[in-house]
Amino acid sequence: MTFVTRLWMKLTQNKALEEYSGRMEKIFFESIYRAFYVTGLSHSNTSVGYFIYSSMIKILNFLLLCSEIGQFFHMTWTLDAIIDSINAIIIQMGSIYKYWNLITHRKIFKALAMAMESPNFDISTKARKDLLAVWVKRNRIYTNFLLILGTITLAAWYGFPLMDDIEYNFMVAVYFPFDYENPTTYPIVYFILLIVFSYISYGVMVNDIIMQTYLMQLLCQYTVLNDCLCNIGTECAENFKEMSVNELLYNEQFRREYRRRLRDLTNQHKFILDKTTEFRKILSGPMLGHLCGSTILICSIGYQIVMSISVNITKCLMSFFFLGYNMIILYILCRWCEEITKQSEGIGVAAYCSGWERGFATIPGVRSSILLILTRANKPLVLTAGGMYDLSLDNYANLVKTSYSALTMLLRFHNE
Repeated sequence: MTFVTRLWMKLTQNKALEEYSGRMEKIFFESIYRAFYVTGLSHSNTSVGYFIYSSMIKILNFLLLCSEIGQFFHMTWTLDAIIDSINAIIIQMGSIYKYWNLITHRKIFKALAMAMESPNFDISTKARKDLLAVWVKRNRIYTNFLLILGTITLAAWYGFPLMDDIEYNFMVAVYFPFDYENPTTYPIVYFILLIVFSYISYGVMVNDIIMQTYLMQLLCQYTVLNDCLCNIGTECAENFKEMSVNELLYNEQFRREYRRRLRDLTNQHKFILDKTTEFRKILSGPMLGHLCGSTILICSIGYQIVMSISVNITKCLMSFFFLGYNMIILYILCRWCEEITKQSEGIGVAAYCSGWERGFATIPGVRSSILLILTRANKPLVLTAGGMYDLSLDNYANLVKTSYSALTMLLRFHNE
């Protein structure tokens, strides 16, 4: 472990890490809890020192948002200036709403994080341990990718005001009720604004990343349950290797084991469906805001890229990375939401392929349990934005097309 890693682990140690429900929660959410702690967003820490630290960050973030809104009403109203102000305000307001939703439903989110500690979540076989490892690795890769992309976007954002033609400019359009346009005051204000804007930006990233983490750990549970159902007959017969299938069907010990195993899987299926339904309810509002904000952002940022590509290459790169981050995070969320729909429907296929046709359905209680799973899986769970738009890749493509159409109209209006 390197010095930097040890320092990071020491500085980010917090109460949320001490309240783990078990190993499953840790491997998915440890990095999230540490990031929340650093950005001042953790609600698990009740110490006076952290309360002061967190309150200062939130107050500074609120003041920055007020300064951005103030600039919107004090600036010279040009299309480019309006777009600059609206972009920053929209993404910050969306992040505030997501965080408020997270705090309001923190008990539900905690229960979701603990869901993989369910006694019926079975990773006893090597195949299922490998499936878990795949989802853990995938979650780590996507988390690191979003943080790297977001950091690159910030780097371009920080460099833009130092390389444009305006002498005293900031990385975001803000209004201050005092004169800062002098060599003494400007560096101080720029440095303070850089720190505050960094906290806001990483807060936005962390709010996005935690949503995809919740989606991935739900998908992991569906994948494991799918494997359990497909292999239920084989696994129950492991202790009866010397018996044929016909002999197993009349062996009372095997019949009890098969019924118990199927009952546990049926309960696990209901448990996952309940958790997914809860998540769908609390995700609906924030995702509606995310979709609306993304539609505006894709259009407005695309306009900035086109307008600045031959005039200011620094601003063009800044806008390009910003557009890329917004499109990629929305794509990731829509992709995993669509995958949950497919996985919830696939549970029915797994139950159908569980080997009931070999005679297991004749065991009392098995037929009704399989039919119950099939009935529940017959109506797959669809995660929506505001109950109006399904979160799927098809609707993601439609949103991009809508944004492109709006961009085309905006460019035509500009040319005229």
